[in-house]
Amino acid sequence: MTTEPLHIRGIFLPETEPKDLWIKDGVLTGEPIAGATTLARDVYVTPGLVDAHCHIGLGVEGQVTREVALAQAQADLAAGTMLVRDAGSPSDTRWVQGDDGLPRLLRSGRHIARTRRYIRHLAVEVEPDDLAAQIRHEARDGDGWVKLVGDWIDRSTGDLEPSFPADVAAQAIAVAHEEGARVTAHCFGEQSVAELVAAGIDCIEHGTGMSDDVIDEMARRGTALVPTIINLNRFPQYAEPGREKFPKFADHIMALYGRRRETIGKAIEAGIPVFSGTDAGTVVPHGQILEEVAELASLGGGDFALRASSWGARAWLGAAALGVGVSADLIVTARDPREDVTELRRPLARVLRGRVL
Repeated sequence: MTTEPLHIRGIFLPETEPKDLWIKDGVLTGEPIAGATTLARDVYVTPGLVDAHCHIGLGVEGQVTREVALAQAQADLAAGTMLVRDAGSPSDTRWVQGDDGLPRLLRSGRHIARTRRYIRHLAVEVEPDDLAAQIRHEARDGDGWVKLVGDWIDRSTGDLEPSFPADVAAQAIAVAHEEGARVTAHCFGEQSVAELVAAGIDCIEHGTGMSDDVIDEMARRGTALVPTIINLNRFPQYAEPGREKFPKFADHIMALYGRRRETIGKAIEAGIPVFSGTDAGTVVPHGQILEEVAELASLGGGDFALRASSWGARAWLGAAALGVGVSADLIVTARDPREDVTELRRPLARVLRGRVL
């Protein structure tokens, strides 16, 4: 891809001293380029944001058209998301990876859920005996991640219950690791997160049921957390409509909702690797990454929120941040967004693969 040569002088986060970098053919270089256009001076440059729990290609009724998926990806990019870790989609979104005008995408394939224990049309549903084989398939089909539905409402008990027996889940996680893939799981309740962390899972989504002991264990193991706080804020709209039929579930969800900020705050304080994710795709609209960054900042401060949503998340996913020889995926602001994350809402420029958006 050929782009106009550009020059930027500023502080390239997370560094603290200003420097000059140029952009040639979409890549950052330290070598001056004659005739390059100066995009900005005396600015702050943030590596493109990461949405580590996003569902491009997913809608409330499952698979969406290519046109809808394109609009989803464009909405994410418009908010500053330049790297997406797919957290489950029934659509084949490999075409997104071939479009230089869209965010970079790491696919996880489809959610894996227990039969008749998840939202219809979203997941591939299996029984425990078939879990290991399915996780092997998804590991080979994706880009290094597999997504489990760790718990959901069990209509026989009327409450959140783990989707799979603990020993079966542990075996499946081991299979994914044999295939070179990492595993993450949707977990609302207490039991599923405890069992999956003990089984060696790599990441937990949501995590509202984390106890103090589980938080300590996650910190010890380095188990990551993507809390999707803007989704947790919607728990009342998940619980209340079904209260008459499933009062135990409604009470449980509302209790988790009531202590959600305390729980996530404890995870941050314990040093658990926490990263940004919106859960966009069904209830949560696409393009909400800055709302999630603001929530993270309200719990851990601006520097924490930027690390969790930018250079730290990129390192966790094996993607480069900013430096010589790296793709120019960046956001330029007049002031330091670590001091005030709302600066990201007022960018001087957003650049993807060296092209000013």
